[in-house]
Amino acid sequence: MQLVKDKKVLITGGTSGLGKAMAIAFAEQGAHVAFCGTNAERAKKVLQMLEEIRVCPEQKFWFKTLDVSNKKSVDRFIEDLIKEWGEIDVLVNNAGVTRDKLFMKMTEEDWDIVLDTNLKSVYNLSHAVIRPMMKARKGKIINICSVIGLIGNPGQVNYAASKLGMVGLTRSLAREVGSRNITINCIAPGFFKTRMTDMLNEQQKENILQKIPMGRLGDPTEIANAALFLASDMSNYISGQVLAVDGGMIA
Repeated sequence: MQLVKDKKVLITGGTSGLGKAMAIAFAEQGAHVAFCGTNAERAKKVLQMLEEIRVCPEQKFWFKTLDVSNKKSVDRFIEDLIKEWGEIDVLVNNAGVTRDKLFMKMTEEDWDIVLDTNLKSVYNLSHAVIRPMMKARKGKIINICSVIGLIGNPGQVNYAASKLGMVGLTRSLAREVGSRNITINCIAPGFFKTRMTDMLNEQQKENILQKIPMGRLGDPTEIANAALFLASDMSNYISGQVLAVDGGMIA
C-alpha cells in the first residue's frame, strides 16, 4: 500500500540527514517530491536517487536552492512551485541549524541564525502555503522539532528555544485552521545517525546512549516513517500534537 500516492509534498532541508531520508521515503510511497536546501551538489545526488526509485512515470521531483529565513525568497519559491504543481498537499518544515555554545558565550549572531533558520522559516513556509491550503480545504503541515525543545540541553539555549517555539506555533495554528481540514503536527526526534552525531567522539556517543532506554541511536528512516503516517490519510483526525520519536528518552 502506498500511503501518500500522488500527494504533492514539499520538504525543507531535504538534501541530507532526516530531510533526505524523508524525501526518499515519500518518493518510494508514490508522492511527488519537492525539496529545498542550500547545497546544490548534494541536491543533485538526492534527485538522482529519487529518479532511481521512481515508482511511476508521472512522478515529479523538483529542487531549488532557498534561504528559508528570507520571507520574500520563500514567497517566490512557493509561487513557482504552485505554478508548476497546482497545489501543495503536504509541507514538512525540516530545515535547521545549530550554533551550540554555553549561554554566557553565545553571541547575538548565534541566536539570530538559529532562530531565523529553525523557527522563522516555519512561519515563512507555513504562511506561504496556508492560504492555498485553506482555499483547497485540505492540507498537512509537519514540523520537525526536537526533544531538546521539550527537555532543554546545556549549550543549546538557542536551539531549544527555536524548537519549543515550533511546538507553540503548531498547536496554535492547528486551532486556527482545523475547520478547513488542515492538520498541523510536530515530530520531535531524539538522537539519530546523522552527520551531526557522526562528528561526536566515542565518549560523547556513550553519554547520549545512556539517556536512551532503547540503547541505540535512531535511524533516519524511523523519522521518515513517522512523517509518512502524519502525511497520510491514516492521521486525518490528529492535529496539534507532538510525536516524540526518541527511543523512550522522554517517556
